[in-house]
Formats: sequence, structure tokens, C-alpha cells
Amino acid sequence: MKVTFQIEGASPVQIECNAGDNLLELARRANVAIDAPCSGNGSCGKCRVKLVEGQVESIPSRHITDEEYEAGWRLSCNTKVLGDCTVFVPDIASAYQSRMKTADLSSPKEIAIFEDTKAGLAASGIEFTNDFQALDVVMDAPSLEDTMPDNERLTWAIKGCEEVEQVHIPFTVMSKLAHTLRQHDFHVCVKGRWDADKFWCMDICGPEDRAIVGCAIDIGTTTVTMVLTDLETGKLLAKGSSGNGQIRYGADVINRIIESTRPGGQKKLQDAIIKDTLNPIIANLCRTAGISARSILRLSIGANTTMNHLLLGVDADPVRMEPYIPSFFSWEGLLASDLKLPANPLAPVVIAPNIGSYVGGDITAGTLASGIWDKEEMSLFIDLGTNGEIVFGNRDFLMSCACSAGPAFEGGDISCGMRATDGAVEACTIDKTTMEPTLSVIGDPGQKVVGICGSGIIDIISELFRCGIINARGLFAREGKRVLRDAHGMGRYVLAFPEESETGREVSINEVDIDNFIRAKGAIFSAIDTLLNSVDMTVECIDKVYVAGGIGSGINMKNAVNIGMFPDVELEKFHYIGNSSLTGAYALVMSDMAITKCAEVAANMTYLELSTYPGYMDSFVAACFLPHTDRTLFPNSVQE
Repeated sequence: MKVTFQIEGASPVQIECNAGDNLLELARRANVAIDAPCSGNGSCGKCRVKLVEGQVESIPSRHITDEEYEAGWRLSCNTKVLGDCTVFVPDIASAYQSRMKTADLSSPKEIAIFEDTKAGLAASGIEFTNDFQALDVVMDAPSLEDTMPDNERLTWAIKGCEEVEQVHIPFTVMSKLAHTLRQHDFHVCVKGRWDADKFWCMDICGPEDRAIVGCAIDIGTTTVTMVLTDLETGKLLAKGSSGNGQIRYGADVINRIIESTRPGGQKKLQDAIIKDTLNPIIANLCRTAGISARSILRLSIGANTTMNHLLLGVDADPVRMEPYIPSFFSWEGLLASDLKLPANPLAPVVIAPNIGSYVGGDITAGTLASGIWDKEEMSLFIDLGTNGEIVFGNRDFLMSCACSAGPAFEGGDISCGMRATDGAVEACTIDKTTMEPTLSVIGDPGQKVVGICGSGIIDIISELFRCGIINARGLFAREGKRVLRDAHGMGRYVLAFPEESETGREVSINEVDIDNFIRAKGAIFSAIDTLLNSVDMTVECIDKVYVAGGIGSGINMKNAVNIGMFPDVELEKFHYIGNSSLTGAYALVMSDMAITKCAEVAANMTYLELSTYPGYMDSFVAACFLPHTDRTLFPNSVQE
């Protein structure tokens, strides 16, 4: 028995199977990318495929209308194979992988945040220098009178052009030394790093190939973002992003940890992030920058504790089990060859240190980039992602915690949710009288709507609440052309009718989506509230709020306060700093001093475990309304 997957924009994939096999599991075995944020329990509706021919058995789902079912659409997680069949996998079902995006670095907006991070850290005494160097080396060719071996000839030549006492030539360089020297008439470029008065060769190539490159990576639970940078100048060479390939095993870290405990699970999760995600992005960015992957001499990674464990193939199960002890907080000595990453095999991989089971290196890297560790004023740092992490303090102390916000801020748990890529609604206003929306969509002018990203969801819910279209519980309170209800009476607001969308499907937000988002925003606010209470402070003590996270081009802070996600403080206190995990990783790959400082910041940060803190659940429940059960906390929240 065979199943053939017809993948939009790719070659078909065929796999042998048995009667009764689950279609989503077959796709995973065949390495066919199908988005499954709920890990196959049927709740998200993202794993839609179309039966072209053959026999299957499928459980009805609220995510598939009767008309769509008749047309052949099924949820792969709810479908069993009964015989030979062919299924079509649309682009949207594999969007986390197929919609890899390369940024336009000619745009000042793209590079400004990296320059701001560099300037801010420089003001705190962090120099953007490192020990990597490309040496131009010229040698005399050997002859019958000069029979010095190649390794000694290279060593003496390096000593002749630099003040160095020792030169180390590893096997990876020795294996290509003879050919490279003769190919380039003994005029070569030697790339390597300094260790006091010793030079460690990492590569040898032609004199024209002088690029020495760093690769900074943010591994988010939902999205992976990366930049290549010149290690000498700090100039950005390429930037790109993609969905995290592990999302096929669940949108949240708990589902992925559970999957990793199954037979072969650790290898599957590691392959999903390295082979299916990191390697393709690196290859794409190297092509864009016009460099060889061997020119990457250092990599840095900002990722949460679970992502770090799954990346390294380390057992992550203790992270989710009380007393929540990870295998490691920091890891030194890791090389690109250990993970089989497409880079110089001797390139060190710097992992930003974790500080708790749910506060990882992405937060230490982000805290470093924000600069709050060197400020006198009281600052609140908020990273919005699948896990919402909060840091509060100043140069005297730093408190941190994490809450399970779920994937809503990155489009997960939302019926029409998606990452912040082409076709995503990133901003919205609604006319109170006509209830008609005005949408800002990511992409070229004329780009049709595909779905909604995090910043768009915040705007939409705030506007629905402001206009009285939904009430404090997130239920629809007004009727109109764009407010529709299903057979069970559940309401939804239509942003784009089928003829207005790119996919030909309605793009809307329903009461279940709104409820999921209210829980996510409630988790953020209650975490902030609990963290402040733990140090006996209130929102009046906050001088600055730094908001991070790649959920769109930026967050409308007024709308975020209006729905009770952020504390109701003066809007001028808010600063959106983008993907701080990535900019922090950029600092780590560029600056030796930043690596040391990041370790110090992590060591000096106190981690608060919310699940064991008295009163946290009460605070969370109270925050699961718009804007809050206690309206006095949000005097400026508006519902017209």
C-alpha cells in the first residue's frame, strides 16, 4: 500500500504504509512538512490536505466545512489510510518550511536595530572586537635547494608576517594544505583565531577569499531567524528566517519534549531543527552573501532551554518534570562539526547561557542587548513568544520569570494565524460605525491577505473591543456584515472574504481564537504582576518597558495596554526593540567581551518559578478578561 504526497511547489513524495496508518504520522516518516501546532490532536486545523484519489477514513472536524469535505479536504491528523491514495499538500500547510524569507538589507530599517544594539553596548564598555583574523601569506615555492615541508613553510611564513610564537595547523587544514598552496602559487589566505600568542589555523584558501564570517541564530519555538555578519567590520551580509521544523511535532515545548521521549524521538527533533531548518537557512544566506559556508568561523545561538536541549540531542524530559532541572545552563567547547552544521568544522558554537527551566539563552541574549543590566532606572523587559519571558530590575538586581503564553503571539492557536511573513495582517483599524476594517499586510503593494500574525491579532482584538463588537469575555456583542456565526452560534469577524484572500479561503478571527489570545495576554500580564509583587513593587515603579519578539513590524503599545496585556503606564515608557534574542546573538558572535558579559548577566539573574509562587494562578484568572477583572488597573483602556 502506498501514499503519494503531492507537495505544492515541490516534487511528489511516496511512502509505503499499512491500512489504518495515520496520514500525519506517514508525512512525518516521509519527511513531508505539514504544520501541526497541536501535535495532531485535531484542535488547530493547520494540517489540512486534499484527497486527490484513493480511500481514507477521516473524523469530521469543525475546521472542515461540508463543502470543503465534499471537495476532498481533510485534516491529516484525523485521517487513516485505507488503500493506495494521493493527497495534495498545499503551501499553507507547509508554510513554516516553504515560506523561508530573506530580508532586504538595503533597507535602513533592517539594520538599524543591530546598529542600535552595537551603540548601546559600546556605551556600556562592550567592545565589538574578536580574535578572528584573515592573514595574507606569501611563501617561496619549494625547490631542490629548499625542501622544507609545507606545514613548516606555512608556519614560518605566518611567524614572519605576525608576532606569534606558535602556529597550530589542525587536520582539516593539513588535509588540503598541499593542494591549496600549489593551486595558488604559495600565495594564500589563512583564516583563524588568536589565543594569546598562538594562532590557530581554521582554513586555508586563495588570496581573494578573505571573508571571515559570523553566524548569529535565534532559535524560537515557532520561528528561526539568522544573520551572517563580517567578523572584521560587523557589517550584516545576509538575514533570513523560516519556521522551526519542529513545529510538526507540536507548537509548544511540552509537546516536543514528550515527542522526544518516544523511540527515536530525540534524533527526530534534532534533525528537524538542524537538517530541516538551520542547514537550509545557512545555505540560502551563504548564496545571498556570495560566500562559502567554510568562511563561517563562529556561530552564536540564542534559544530557550528546551530548544537548546533538543538542538544538542540532550534529554529534555527533566525540564518539564518537577523539580524542573535541565541538563545544563551553559555549554562550552561545542564546535560546528559536533552538530554537523554547514560552517567551518572548527567554528566554535557559542550558546547563550540558560538561567532556568523556562528562561533560556534567548532571554539572557535579549537582556544583554536591551542594556537594562547597566541602567540605573527600573526597567521591564518582555519577550513575546510561545513562552513569554519577563525580566525586571536594573544594574543592582535582575529578576526573571517565564509563563506559558502559547503560540498565539506567533500565529499559533489562531485559526487563521501565521508567522510575520508575506500575506500576514500586521496592523488593523476598524470603523466603529460601519465595522469595516483597514488592514496593513506584510509584503509588496497589492499583496492579498493570507492570515494574521501576532501584532495584527493584538490590533484586531483591541479594535473589536474598542468598538464594542466584542465584550470583556471576548464574545461578540454586535451583529453586522462582517460578524458571522456558525451552526452552533459561535461568532467570528471576517477580515477578508474568500474572494479577497490569497488562498481563496475566508480570513477571520472567531471566539475560540479570541479566548486563546485572552489567555495568552493574561499569562503575560499576570507574570508581570507576580514578578513585581515578588520584589514588593508596583507598576508605578517601572521607568522603562522594553518589548521584544519578532511578531510583526512592531506592536501598537496603546492597543496592547487597551486589552490588558501590558501594564497601564505612560506610552512614552514603551520601546519596541524587535528580536532582541537575535541582536543579542549578533553581539555574542561579534564581541568576545559580550560573551563574557552575557555569562555575568546570566549568573546575576534570579529566576522565579511562577508555578510554585503563591497567588500566581489567581492573578492569571483575573487577567483573563478584557482588559482585566479589576478595571482600576487600566484607567486608560477604552471601550466605546
